[in-house]
Amino acid sequence: MNRRTFLLSTTAAAAARAAIRPPAPVVYPVPPLARKNDARHTIDFAQNEKILRYLIAGGIPDVIYGGNAFLYDITMTEYRDLLEWAGGFASQANIIPAIGPSYGRAMDQAPLIRRYKFRTVLALPNGNPRDAAGLEAGYREISQACGLPLSLYVKTEASWGDDRDAGLDAIGRLVRDGVCQSIKYAVVRKDPSQDQYLTALLKRVDPKYVVSGIGERPAIVHLRDFKLNGFTTGSGVLAPKQSRALLEACNRGDYATAERLRQLFIPLEDLRDAWGPPRVLHATVALSGLAQTGNPPPFVSGLNDSQLRQLAPVAKALYQADHP
Repeated sequence: MNRRTFLLSTTAAAAARAAIRPPAPVVYPVPPLARKNDARHTIDFAQNEKILRYLIAGGIPDVIYGGNAFLYDITMTEYRDLLEWAGGFASQANIIPAIGPSYGRAMDQAPLIRRYKFRTVLALPNGNPRDAAGLEAGYREISQACGLPLSLYVKTEASWGDDRDAGLDAIGRLVRDGVCQSIKYAVVRKDPSQDQYLTALLKRVDPKYVVSGIGERPAIVHLRDFKLNGFTTGSGVLAPKQSRALLEACNRGDYATAERLRQLFIPLEDLRDAWGPPRVLHATVALSGLAQTGNPPPFVSGLNDSQLRQLAPVAKALYQADHP
């Protein structure tokens, strides 16, 4: 690529980023990734298709394959196969694959992302040495390499380094410049209505760019009090119609109905919080009868027999909420 071609492509990419608009408020299901119980932990695409088609039929087709799918430790061969499979549903669903969490892994994944018509990718939170300026520079490079805006994942107040304000300022610039299309806000609070960090973020970023990223538990507070733009759900994979109905109730200001719907998810959310959200969801999908998910991949163990017995009726009850 000569200098003129590079400058033209860079200018075109910048113009495209400047034209980015935040998505409409939706529910983003974050399903597990089903695997076979063989020595290679092979991805089971037949079972994953069952889950995906169930979500599409349930009215929540904006699907994130990220932490619940254990993409932190996916091999590059598996990642290539996952993207090829997911790319085949481009006309039916808005699939958002995760990248990273490291800079090097994301840059290796970027050429694969470019092969398909994804609208954005979720940058998994990085627990390695980092600071705000370094993350900002890295995410700009990753976005350009992918040819897409990013969805940024804010999991803790330290996600963007030790300097809280510098991190928030960096996020604000990435949104302003179109590098970031949305923010998955997943900082857990005992009382989600009291969140100074989220308040500080929203002084820098319009709430229409921020999605509640911790499932149904804080969803009403985040949408009503902070005006966030939809929410992610793991438990909603079992009951997509109920998750969508919760969002619609919030959108019309019917918070009594929203609270009644939210309560359907709390028994499962309690177990997920107690035993680990991704590993519990992985087992829950199988116990509900929705699809066979197999064992979780290394480095995560499955639930023990006592936990499975306790989880089974909870999983089946939530699944049946969508099948009265």
